[in-house]
Amino acid sequence: MNHGVPPTCGPLTGGSSAASRHVLQRASVSAFRVAMVLLASLSTLLFASSALGASAPVGLGMAASFSVLGGSTVTNTGPTTMFGDLGLSPGSSVTGAPQVLGETHVDDAVSIAAKSALTTAYNDAASRPSNGSAGTNLSGQVFLPGVRTASSSLLLSSGSVTLDAQGNPNAVFIFQIPTTLITASNTTVLLINGAQACNVFWQVGSSATLGTGTRFAGTIMASATITANTAATIHGRLLAGTGAVNLYTNTITTSNCPSSATGAGGTEATSTEAPGSAGGSSTGTNAGGATKSTPGTSTGSKKPATHGRRHRSRREAAPGPHARPALPHHRGAFTG
Repeated sequence: MNHGVPPTCGPLTGGSSAASRHVLQRASVSAFRVAMVLLASLSTLLFASSALGASAPVGLGMAASFSVLGGSTVTNTGPTTMFGDLGLSPGSSVTGAPQVLGETHVDDAVSIAAKSALTTAYNDAASRPSNGSAGTNLSGQVFLPGVRTASSSLLLSSGSVTLDAQGNPNAVFIFQIPTTLITASNTTVLLINGAQACNVFWQVGSSATLGTGTRFAGTIMASATITANTAATIHGRLLAGTGAVNLYTNTITTSNCPSSATGAGGTEATSTEAPGSAGGSSTGTNAGGATKSTPGTSTGSKKPATHGRRHRSRREAAPGPHARPALPHHRGAFTG
């Protein structure tokens, strides 16, 4: 006989059943919340990783201070002014006496190191995974940050091409061009919504030619020759691997992002001190939308123009950190 003692294994009834259901519901809600938190965290990590990879600039190292860096020779016709350094290696002939407001290094230790850094930077840009096609003609196109690849040559036939940073001053634009880059006369590379010339890179498999009156932005890294025709202005750099850099009455303002050596990005600072000015600058905006400086007054001092003189001493500034090692790529690589 049970003497009134309830069975220990019988079914739950009444309040006990309701309590059990409540416990199970709370456990289910807690498990769902944990799963959602884990999913959100994973999505955030994946997004951050993707954004970090997309925003990595091309490290120029010792080549960063050069407005012009040539391989075989540098030629100039007319009153060309460059606000950064002029370099040449392994060639030894600079003709036409361009106005150089930085330093001139002809086949010396600095220019040799800069050419080595250029080779590394070129191979880095060429090896980046592509985010899409650049097409064959840039005219009228608008590009968001990322890596764009041309199937062969790339042309800017008229008007402008727009690079839209969407409010991100650290946005990086890389164009991979297997053969030639050509711009027609009076065309423009337009930078909007925070895009900066210091974060724009053009990797060219053979030669680049800028048409008369072109307003160009970004660093051209060409395997062979670069030609800037009459009155073309460049907010960036002309860096040639094995060939010549040919200049015709050009103005080349050097584009530098603060802490560019560490890839930290930031608002661009540009030295555009006029020849013979007292030094200093005030900020403004160029035709492409990038921040620049114009002659003014300041406590700073200007580097003397060298007019092609060879500087035999090494640069005082230490080289930037090592760029990524060169990687194999189907577009090939040059050796400087």
